[in-house]
Amino acid sequence: MNKVAVVAIDLGKHTFHLHAQDDRGHELYRKKFNRAALIQHLANLEPCTVAMEACGGAHFMAQEVSRLGHIPKLIAPHLVRPYVKSNKNDFADAEAICEAATRPTMRFVPPKNQAQQALAMLNSTRDSFIKERTATVNRIHAALLEVGISLAPGFKSIKDLPALLEAHPLPDSIKKLLTRLREHFNYLHEQVKALDKEVECQAAEDDLAVRLMTMPCVGPITSSVLAAELGDGKQFKCGRGYSASIGLVPKQHSTGGKTVLLGISKRGDRNQRRLLIQCARVYLMQLDRQKGALADWVRRLWDNHHSNHVVCALANKLARIAWAIAAHHTEFDAGPGAMNA
Repeated sequence: MNKVAVVAIDLGKHTFHLHAQDDRGHELYRKKFNRAALIQHLANLEPCTVAMEACGGAHFMAQEVSRLGHIPKLIAPHLVRPYVKSNKNDFADAEAICEAATRPTMRFVPPKNQAQQALAMLNSTRDSFIKERTATVNRIHAALLEVGISLAPGFKSIKDLPALLEAHPLPDSIKKLLTRLREHFNYLHEQVKALDKEVECQAAEDDLAVRLMTMPCVGPITSSVLAAELGDGKQFKCGRGYSASIGLVPKQHSTGGKTVLLGISKRGDRNQRRLLIQCARVYLMQLDRQKGALADWVRRLWDNHHSNHVVCALANKLARIAWAIAAHHTEFDAGPGAMNA
């Protein structure tokens, strides 16, 4: 049998489908394994490229593959889809992953280490608790509105709920449900505050997150998310590549030699894009206190463009600065006399 050059794995929870090719692109074999058997099979192979989709469990498998001496390559699922030749099945997916991995211009997702995974999980859990807290508040407002009581918008009015229930003659069953919802809100609120402190502690211990916080208006939450997703930045040739990967560059629709640029593409990770947009908005709110080359550049944009255009341009600039900090192991320098808000 020829030497295996590329192994593609269609990942699953309990079963894994493997497609192997030689260096000339010829199929050598395809097999189905459970998790333990797959690790043992990879351990018996000579060092080769192991390609997978960047999905659940992919980063753990990439860590195991690296430990066995292979080169892991993770591909975004939407880049694999065009290479599925016929009807979709697990072996066809594995073959498509193998085909995509051998393309010279294919873009790959950098595997995360466990520290990056911890930061990503922490921020993801915090975001989920915030969404659940907001949903619980909305349920309380909606339930009270059904019985003719309207609360002021926001979280502060929830504190007055016990007194409100005492003052209104409502059925005990409704009062019990509203009390239970309030207790659930209090639990989620405490969890969010605890996770905020944990994010701050982990960001303070992460070298890249600390350096990213030297950027204006970038705090522990944004820096920890960028540190988890950006890594060392070596997967991008330049800052524009990173900015384009999260959808902060103009969407292009050009033809016939005529260049047409539209709004930002909004591709990639919407969470990173959202955080950088928020940082840009805060920067504009504090623009009168900002100094340095970046502030002067923003003021020139502000004179001739709509505020939303300025926000997107500044978010794009912040993404490029973040990449430079990660790739060149530096800190943000706003220039002499500048002040970070």
